[in-house]
Amino acid sequence: MRGVGGDAVVVIGLARSGIAAAEFLARRGASVVATDTKSEGELQEVARGLREKGVRLELGAHRAETFTGAAMVVVSPGVPWERPELEAARAAGVPVIAEVELAFRHLEGRVAAITGTKGKTTTTAALGAMLREAGFDARVGGNIGEPLVGLVEGSTPATTFAVEVSSFQLEGTVRFHPHVAVWLNLSPDHLDRHPSLGAYVAAKARIFASQEPSDWAVVNADDPVVLEQARSARSRKLPFRVTGEPLPSGDGAFFEGGLAQFRLDGRLETLFRRDEVVLPGAHLAGDLLVAAAAARLLGAPAEAIARAVRAFRGVPHVLEHVATIGGVAYYNDSKATNVEAARRSLEAFAQPVLVVLGGRYKGGDFGELAAPLLARGGRVLAIGEARERVRAALGDAVPVDPCSSLREAVERAHAAARPGDVVLLAPACSSFDMFVDYADRGRAFKAEVMRLVEAARG
Repeated sequence: MRGVGGDAVVVIGLARSGIAAAEFLARRGASVVATDTKSEGELQEVARGLREKGVRLELGAHRAETFTGAAMVVVSPGVPWERPELEAARAAGVPVIAEVELAFRHLEGRVAAITGTKGKTTTTAALGAMLREAGFDARVGGNIGEPLVGLVEGSTPATTFAVEVSSFQLEGTVRFHPHVAVWLNLSPDHLDRHPSLGAYVAAKARIFASQEPSDWAVVNADDPVVLEQARSARSRKLPFRVTGEPLPSGDGAFFEGGLAQFRLDGRLETLFRRDEVVLPGAHLAGDLLVAAAAARLLGAPAEAIARAVRAFRGVPHVLEHVATIGGVAYYNDSKATNVEAARRSLEAFAQPVLVVLGGRYKGGDFGELAAPLLARGGRVLAIGEARERVRAALGDAVPVDPCSSLREAVERAHAAARPGDVVLLAPACSSFDMFVDYADRGRAFKAEVMRLVEAARG
């Protein structure tokens, strides 16, 4: 699909991706209706901006007839795929697609797409940094930063897109075709949104659906679910292993003797040294290994990859060092929105950790955090809707303090911490009970820490 001029297109959901999609379509002459259950008052500035661009709005509720009469419906990632209006549109034969699918149908160049339960953001950002260091016209976005549809303008066949894609985005893809598709890992997540774990896995697996034999599937050699889902992909497979154990033979990426190794067609290359990684935590070094493998498949030379690794300082809200106060280090890992991600965050530190856990529960067993907390003499500050669930799961293992706000949690952690300790925000939950999104939560945590910094200065 190239031209959309004159077509009646509905965009559902007016968060970041929906706004970008509506503006994109309006610029191309489509007759756009943007709809959201939020009221005019809640979307005042957004509504004004879209109307100025010729977009018609339906706010406060969705109208089924708007969807069934459309030429196409574009779905924002935050909108459940099973909404009755979307089901009605599909039943009426109306194409229903994700914003990333819309973008893919208009962009020029190659796509490298990264999915997984955890590690997507760091891997995507690092891949973009490596490609840019190699001199590529590299554009980074998708589920992080700029929506993919906002990166389309001015792209050429020489453009490479490094795109983070979530299960919410992938479930609405049809022709989305990454030249390099990376699936990092799989653990239960978003079970508040997907009807089952199987549905979550099936959505992730769509990253391979349109690949061809000339493409690459970069897959976790230690994740049996990922390996099984990749088996039917038509693309060539490149396994990786981040555990520190080398792959015994064949193509792949792995650590060996402190070196990030890449083997392709019998040729072994060193992409970077493990001690060049400045980020805390073995899992973040693993993310850089996977990014490096994808960059190499896309043609970036090993020397450029190593330079990018040495310069890479991570991304906001992923084990982000905020400040050190009185010998206590404060880290923001607001993007650790599931139990497995929170566990890896805890394991990044050897010293005692006081961790802020909680938010809106979306699946998983908080009890899995007991062992890493016990090993570090940990303490939990529990917040949000899940705080009583957190206390029930962990209260017999470690001290758990239920807190009514993030401010209270930070203040209690500050009072209890001793020099050498770490205060860590790793919520293992979504943010939507108290904040707009994980970034809003991370910013709030950083603001509370900086308030402590100012108090310490007197």
